[in-house]
Amino acid sequence: MLMLFERTVRPYLFRIGGGDAEAAHEWTLRRLAALSRRPALLSVLRRRYAVTAPRTVFGIEFPNPVGLAAGMDKDGVALPAWPALGFGFVEVGTVTRYPQPGNPRPRLFRLPASEAIINRMGFNNAGAAALAERLDALGRPPVPVGISLGKSRTVDLADAVDDYAASYRLLRRHGDYVAVNVSSPNTPGLRRLQDRGLLDALLEALVGEKPVLVKIAPDLTDQAIGEVLQVCADRGAAGVIATNTTLARDGLAGPDTALAGQPGGLSGRPLFARARQVVAFVHRQTGGRLPVIAVGGITHPDDAARMVDAGASLVQLYTGFVYHGPALVRAVARRLARVA
Repeated sequence: MLMLFERTVRPYLFRIGGGDAEAAHEWTLRRLAALSRRPALLSVLRRRYAVTAPRTVFGIEFPNPVGLAAGMDKDGVALPAWPALGFGFVEVGTVTRYPQPGNPRPRLFRLPASEAIINRMGFNNAGAAALAERLDALGRPPVPVGISLGKSRTVDLADAVDDYAASYRLLRRHGDYVAVNVSSPNTPGLRRLQDRGLLDALLEALVGEKPVLVKIAPDLTDQAIGEVLQVCADRGAAGVIATNTTLARDGLAGPDTALAGQPGGLSGRPLFARARQVVAFVHRQTGGRLPVIAVGGITHPDDAARMVDAGASLVQLYTGFVYHGPALVRAVARRLARVA
């Protein structure tokens, strides 16, 4: 099934919009949104792709440990489709308090030889109120939902706590957990929210009602990650998502090096080694007491198993899904069922 997608579906998708990656992404979301309104077709897909490998992490029961990472479906337009494609949980967003268009296009670039993507999307989304309205209309899916929150571009860093808290109030009833995105490289100043004092104030405002996880950058030093973990422990965060995209350009293959100068965050296979290092560091530093969702460079079932071996409790896919489709979701879930 992996090879079928790669030989037939992927070449077609990669030609959409004259090869424009964002045009293909939007086309796919529109089709999945339409599919979401067809219960009979969703049932057929569910029988093909669903894998049961239950996990309970930070008090939430997951039907399998493979999630859709934030960024794929920011506004939740295709939420019912993702569980039918085999995902055991779905993270929507990153969403901001205010609607915003994101950075100018083009802002999404595929690097096929490296199985990687560079993006500088900039939290383009319809805003927290619009997402809350959509989730009200859709109802709860059969898998847990995480909601990734980010800072609005127009809001000063000094007002970031109020900005995140406003989004949290609008969306908390819809999410099983909340992910605090303080690590995207595409919103100016955002990564400063990983600093001890700013992160402490942010978690003080958000932790309490729902499990709150902090998504960290792979570009942090071990010392900086250690400080983040201390704040998480002090404020009662439920876990860490490791990692976001990277500003590094190591590991690009062949013709992809021509795109190394494109600004933005790199995801996909070149990120795997560093993401796994961060997962292992978090697990080691916390003695396994702080659950980790691993994301970054998982393009093969064995990659997911290695993340779990490093200390991850759950994994998420984004770029691997772009390159390998839903068969990868099923293959990863089956692989992790054997290492439970």
